[in-house]
Amino acid sequence: MMNQYFAQLPLQQVLITGGTGFIGHELVSQLLAAGHRVSLFSRRPEQALRTFTAQGAAGQITAFSDWNSLDSNAQFDAVINLAGSPVVGPRWSAARKQVLRDSRVGLTNQLFGWLQRATHKPAVLINGSAIGYYGCRGDEPLDENASPQNEFMSDLCREWEEAAIKAEAFGVRVVRLRLGLVFGPGGAFPKLLLPFKLGVGGRMGDGRQVMSWVHRNDVIAVIARAIANPDMRGAYNMTAPQAPTQAEFAALAAKLLHRPNLFVTPACVLELLLGEMAALFTKGQRVVPKRLLDEGYQFEFATLEAAIQDELRA
Repeated sequence: MMNQYFAQLPLQQVLITGGTGFIGHELVSQLLAAGHRVSLFSRRPEQALRTFTAQGAAGQITAFSDWNSLDSNAQFDAVINLAGSPVVGPRWSAARKQVLRDSRVGLTNQLFGWLQRATHKPAVLINGSAIGYYGCRGDEPLDENASPQNEFMSDLCREWEEAAIKAEAFGVRVVRLRLGLVFGPGGAFPKLLLPFKLGVGGRMGDGRQVMSWVHRNDVIAVIARAIANPDMRGAYNMTAPQAPTQAEFAALAAKLLHRPNLFVTPACVLELLLGEMAALFTKGQRVVPKRLLDEGYQFEFATLEAAIQDELRA
């Protein structure tokens, strides 16, 4: 369903990084459907163009892979920076951590390099970030004023946001979205639900770790809102207002799929297999979307049950 903000916005020229990812692909599709023009930074620009021109968007979209090839006279109303290698993947060796930094901080610095020479500055930069900014804090409620911690994910998100904030020196309004685990058709949901579908689902660790999540529809709606609303700036927690524990997630998934909820994956097994990355699964974060709620945003998917039902329908 096309977001109402995209339909109501004056026609925009939008520059997007990460436009073929889980969030970005749907975002680009909705922008094009509403008649906006999009330019994509992509490592494989020809492939990206084929993806979207197959949807009938020929003439509305361009793509490039080298920031030096982007004309300094190119004009964009908004820049949406979502690029980044998946955090969940190979173990976090020193080399892997550098890949994650380069794909976020390094790319944002390249974007800033183009912005420095751009003759026309965009009105807004919407920059991806993550709730990893706060570190693993258990059940402590964390709003946008909570501080970062001395952990890899926290350092990564902080450095990523600092690279984006530099755009403010040119009068660009910067909105930093700290994303929770993003659910929606495809993405992480099928992997989390698969053990339950196979009848071997259950909790991870002690199950008390809090899962702060958000549905992709709400992410895209807030991006559209950030383009439209000149008062939005700074950090926003992009998480649903209801954050269950991992045990509550397991119980609900089993109930809705009519499958057992009997198995336990011990934390020590995850730590052995995943190393430092295991903290993403064994430690929790209760991240509160205080600013969005204070500003009156109404989540389309406010409860985990609604999100799971949407996945099952898909």
